[in-house]
Amino acid sequence: MTEQDIQQKLTKLAQVIDEVGKVIVGQRDVIEQLLISMLAGGHCLLEGVPGLAKTLMVSTLSQTLELDFRRVQFTPDLMPSDIIGTEILEEDHASGKRFFKFQKGPVFCNILLADEINRTPPKTQAALLEAMQEKRVSYGGESYELPKPFFVLATQNPVEQAGTYGLPEAQLDRFLMFVRVGYPSREDEMEILNRTTGSNEVELQTILNAEDIVMLQQLVRSVEVSPPLLSYITDLVRSTRPDQDKVTDQVKRYVRWGAGPRAGQALVLCAKAKALLDGRYAITIEDINTVTTAVLRHRILLNFQAEADNISTDEVVAGLLKALPLPKSPLA
Repeated sequence: MTEQDIQQKLTKLAQVIDEVGKVIVGQRDVIEQLLISMLAGGHCLLEGVPGLAKTLMVSTLSQTLELDFRRVQFTPDLMPSDIIGTEILEEDHASGKRFFKFQKGPVFCNILLADEINRTPPKTQAALLEAMQEKRVSYGGESYELPKPFFVLATQNPVEQAGTYGLPEAQLDRFLMFVRVGYPSREDEMEILNRTTGSNEVELQTILNAEDIVMLQQLVRSVEVSPPLLSYITDLVRSTRPDQDKVTDQVKRYVRWGAGPRAGQALVLCAKAKALLDGRYAITIEDINTVTTAVLRHRILLNFQAEADNISTDEVVAGLLKALPLPKSPLA
């Protein structure tokens, strides 16, 4: 691929954000983080109160990318077979013989929206583990490859916790980023009311397709990261672990378990995706700081003392970024 082709694809990435903005008012940072997750080849967990257009945001993004989109509403009675598929009994009309055929479930798509994922029991949540990690599904001794690209974009509601099932740490770690969706500003909320109570219909244009996304994912891997920045990311992840020598008092007091090596991998990939999204081929310290909170907030397990003192993981991460010395030559 020529330099001109690459620049053309990068220009279209910025157009994707603008196109989604035709439907979603504000939330540009959230849309950007969704794209970062996709470019880095990972999955994203969205958390926000009802009515913040989380589902609409994901479906709109899939339309602009011309990707096969499926939505599954997670409920307490949802079964694993409702997601990955099941075997059905069929009959060969010519011979009269009967046989079992695997009927693929909604997970066989490019973007799977797992809506309110914390509403379903752990058994069904676990059905997504292999799909998220290996990009394939096993059933009846056979393995079935998922389409490329494949993303799980899950939503969960932080309120009304009665009857919900919190995601286990092992599955939370499979999400590349954990993005919190906040309330819109007053101006954005007025614009939302204006758009959604009128008769105007928005026609979305397709900007990129599945092949473009796969190509951009490969391009993300080639973005440069300097040794000083790689060392900085390593120290940042290690500083979340209370058993290490050089950690902050806040980590020692409030953190039960720190982030594992997968967090460092996620930081590097997300920083590379952020750099590419901005049209650069080398990451900077700003790229790392932009993605750090969303990458680490679900990979740090706090203790009871943190809950008693009303300390959040976001506050712990902010303290780490403030305490960790910056590399002397970030672009070296």
